[in-house]
Amino acid sequence: MLFDSSIRKELARSFGATLVVLVTVVMTMMLIRTLGQAARGSVSPSDVMLVMGFTVLGQLSTILTLSLFIATVSTLTRMYRDSEMVIWFASGRGLMSLLSPLLRFSWPVMLAIAALALAIWPWANRQVVELRAQYEQRSDIDRVAPGEFQESANGARVFFIDKATSDAGVASNVFVATNEQDRETVTSARSARLEVRKGERVALLSDGQRLETTLDKPGLKVSDFVEYGMRVGSGSPGTPDEAAVKTQGTLDLLRDPTPADLAELGWRFGLAFAALNFVVLGLAVAVVNPRAGRSGSMMFALFAFITYYNLMNLGQSWVGAGRLGLGEFMLLLHGGTLAFGLGLLAWRHNHWSLRMLLGRPRSAA
Repeated sequence: MLFDSSIRKELARSFGATLVVLVTVVMTMMLIRTLGQAARGSVSPSDVMLVMGFTVLGQLSTILTLSLFIATVSTLTRMYRDSEMVIWFASGRGLMSLLSPLLRFSWPVMLAIAALALAIWPWANRQVVELRAQYEQRSDIDRVAPGEFQESANGARVFFIDKATSDAGVASNVFVATNEQDRETVTSARSARLEVRKGERVALLSDGQRLETTLDKPGLKVSDFVEYGMRVGSGSPGTPDEAAVKTQGTLDLLRDPTPADLAELGWRFGLAFAALNFVVLGLAVAVVNPRAGRSGSMMFALFAFITYYNLMNLGQSWVGAGRLGLGEFMLLLHGGTLAFGLGLLAWRHNHWSLRMLLGRPRSAA
């Protein structure tokens, strides 16, 4: 039908333009943020583009939801402003009849948002965590340069080598200073080499001396060694030590859910429900007020989006702390928002008023 096709074409144009703008803005912000992390030593400079790409991919579900909401509000607002809605209403179309073409246009986007939230979001977070863990585990040794003192990533060790040999992983005149909770050690050796033993990277120091000082006890312990092993990292740096909740798959969270797992599940499923709610809200609130100007509906849409996502974050923290159940949170926020949107839509479609609902008859003129 002409009614459905015209609305969907307008929605497609607005959605595409909004998506391009939002992706460009988010990519710029993520690039600046990732460059700052690389400058602080949290991310390898060579992995800046990868970390930025995975971060934007993880945030794509939120970008699609906001793009869909803005496209819905802007399209309907333009139709009101250009009197197209008046023509459709005069031809027998009501406000409820717009919900069907909106959902036919939006359901592929909603499926994409659900797939991104349930599968791509944890995968992208896992890739970022692995890249950071890989850089942190290899940085203690790989960043050591001959003739320079180099601090480890956690600040507990200081390395120094006089010069490196032609053999990979072998150095001469090695100095290592370690500062732990209750003791300090200074280790020097004539040479050192790297090996992998039982999945861990070990630096084997040869022909050296170790000085150990206990902070709560007086005295200095001196020991000479022919060979001394020091663990410097994992042999398989691709696996982080502790998997965060955001990096776990959705099925893993469902198997043995803890409060933190339920909170993460509420966030992921909430992203999918939010897209539906924003389509209904966009249809219910899209109206033109000549006194407010063209940007009135758009400002309200952005304010509603920010409020909704802040409530999602608040609910996630409450579920994680055990103050609120997952079912109660989903019903209150997402179910309540859907009921509010449908109620407001029915109010505008049927032209209800408080006088009509209260049953008060109008006084005769």
